[in-house]
Amino acid sequence: MSSTSRGYGALAGITAAAVAVGSAELVAVGTGARSAPLVAVGGVVVDAAPEPAKQFAIELFGGYDKIALLVGTAVLLGAFAALLGMLAVRRLVVGLAGVALFAVVGVAAAVTRPGAGFPAALPSLLGGLLGGFVLWLLVAGPLEPQPWPTASPGEAPSTGDRPAPEGRRRFLTGAGLLVGAAALSGVGGRWLAGRRGVAEARSALTLPTPVSPAPPVPAGADLARSQLAPYVTSNAAFYRIDTALAVPQVDPETWRLRIHGRVRNPITLTFAELLARPMVERYVTLACVSNEVGGDLVGNARWLGVPIRELLDEAEPLDGADQVVGRSVDGWTCGTPTEVLRDGRDALLAVGMNGEPLPVEHGFPVRMVVPGLYGYVSACKWLVELELTSFADFDAYWVPRGWSARGPVKTQSRIDVPRPRNRLTAGPVTVAGVAWAQHVGIAGVEVRVDGGPWQPATLAPAVSADTWVQWSWQWAATAGEHTVEVRATDRTGAVQTGRRRPVAPDGATGWHRVTVNVR
Repeated sequence: MSSTSRGYGALAGITAAAVAVGSAELVAVGTGARSAPLVAVGGVVVDAAPEPAKQFAIELFGGYDKIALLVGTAVLLGAFAALLGMLAVRRLVVGLAGVALFAVVGVAAAVTRPGAGFPAALPSLLGGLLGGFVLWLLVAGPLEPQPWPTASPGEAPSTGDRPAPEGRRRFLTGAGLLVGAAALSGVGGRWLAGRRGVAEARSALTLPTPVSPAPPVPAGADLARSQLAPYVTSNAAFYRIDTALAVPQVDPETWRLRIHGRVRNPITLTFAELLARPMVERYVTLACVSNEVGGDLVGNARWLGVPIRELLDEAEPLDGADQVVGRSVDGWTCGTPTEVLRDGRDALLAVGMNGEPLPVEHGFPVRMVVPGLYGYVSACKWLVELELTSFADFDAYWVPRGWSARGPVKTQSRIDVPRPRNRLTAGPVTVAGVAWAQHVGIAGVEVRVDGGPWQPATLAPAVSADTWVQWSWQWAATAGEHTVEVRATDRTGAVQTGRRRPVAPDGATGWHRVTVNVR
């Protein structure tokens, strides 16, 4: 096989793959499938990947881990498609068999996703057929770049001479048009999915007025310093960690919440019925169990919703129902201790975030918000079920993957300023950050430099024990390299441990430290 033929074959394979993926996006919209093949395969990868790999991705990419996975999957698909194209130049049947294999993988991934039906198979099937047709078109059909002599019927032409100019132009023009059409199909499919989705329904929603508004943010709660996290995290800046590669589109008109399992009175609610119930509004800080010491997978927002306790009281859990399993529309589950949801804390089925309907990527139309628990055991987004069961009978999504069944948030503190790259001058320097111990509250924060004595920082006021608090400390900095550390004490008197532990299985511990240079 000549290098010229290999190059044309690789381009033919990539073009065929692009057409298959792009057309599948449109088919997914037209058939009502929840996701196109690339997303379905990516979802299987997320579920099957070992925990160290997932944690590494979160540490490396943070909230962009899903984009990184999709880009990586697309790159691998392109590489395999190029290889298939080169093989198809010699034997077309091999290339077509490879396309068929990709289609089978896509179908298998799609139909095994939670809630998938027969329409889930159609994007991969039809995309595979179009991909195979394009591969034939470019390798053995009217758009082949030159008269590669065919060795025998059913085989692609053999290689040898360079393509004639007119054949090369025909091939490149055809491939370019097909790639352009594939790109338009993919982008158009994504656009139509959004139109078919819930953005318009969300924008038309008017949130009810809470019967119990959130307490006002006290004066001075936000120190308003550059690089210091604001007391209230904006919706756009709020961290997002979940397993959904494609954000679920849940129509509030058809949304239903089932409260069932070990209860005396099963309940089914429509969205309108949920909105008609008395709403409360609270500031609550949420944290991800994957948050490293000093990490930013934590945020504070104002949530509007219905107290979960009231719904559970109506359902009347039976004896032994010590776990409430929240189930997302995409099948993801979290298991929350029933006693936590009924102990008086402001655990909510939230419909609003910072004064507007939940953003789609943060769980529209309904999600759970539970103060004091890490998100993986409490913060189910795109919620459609609450099932009463027991920890002995059911393990939620992350538990079989090595994480603790119960995830109380650990007391943490973080230095936001100064940062290692800041240019500091000897003299007064403000050290500031945030600390949190949800549902317990922060009693004090201390700072030390170069392992010296701990010095008390000044705490800003906070709305409640369910939110983080900002703190600051004035340091008389001297020239040289220095290490600054912070620790917090909660309102029970427990001091944050300095023992360094990783995030698995139930949250990282240790004191956050930064090393800075002072001139």
